[in-house]
Amino acid sequence: MHQVVEGIIKASRERGFGQVSWPKDEGRDLIASARAMRGRGYNPIIAEIKPKAIGRALTADEVAAYARSYANNNACSISVLTEPTYFKGALENVTIARRTKLPVLRKDFIFDERQLGEVQADLVLLIASLGIDLGRFVEHAVSLGMEPLVEVHTPEELEAALKTDSRIIGINNRNLDTLEVDLGTFERLAPLALDAGVFLVAESGVHTREEAQRMMDAGADALLIGTALMDGPERLAWLTRR
Repeated sequence: MHQVVEGIIKASRERGFGQVSWPKDEGRDLIASARAMRGRGYNPIIAEIKPKAIGRALTADEVAAYARSYANNNACSISVLTEPTYFKGALENVTIARRTKLPVLRKDFIFDERQLGEVQADLVLLIASLGIDLGRFVEHAVSLGMEPLVEVHTPEELEAALKTDSRIIGINNRNLDTLEVDLGTFERLAPLALDAGVFLVAESGVHTREEAQRMMDAGADALLIGTALMDGPERLAWLTRR
């Protein structure tokens, strides 16, 4: 695992984990939202609030402005990076983003089940390469009223993810061991998942409409895009066009 990821996990352990509770029936459905957007002729995009991309933490007003812009420019969902040490995120940014009424994904490095209860989200990212017990984490997330999005990068991780009850699989084009990006990763793994009937999300590396269409043509049901949007969230409307 890359030393950056190791450092993030170490910092998370040192911070400890808080706990909140929320009504389990308040969850919003990413799959339904993405399919509705696709039915309207748009590429379904999970637009990410990624403070690291601009090199600093965001104020609450800035988070709200990004979320509103994404909602107004055809996002099917919002992803919020909550990791504070490296990605400059914050748990409260999830709550702010949920004011848009779109499904919100909490994106972080979840390695301890106690992290699942730190903030209310509609979905939570579970990364297979962290070596967690995917089945147990998926079950726990569901029990808290969240939809798990299981992220994979290799055929072996995909096989493990497909053995869980997760309806949503994310294929990350970024290798967390090297941090290098290769759009071919999704193209290689997607055919292995299509027969399973899961909802596929292409993660990382999409910056242009051509790249967005490349991932959709390879079998993506939705795209997760962050870096390309942080300097201009209005670019989302352009990227969603087919």
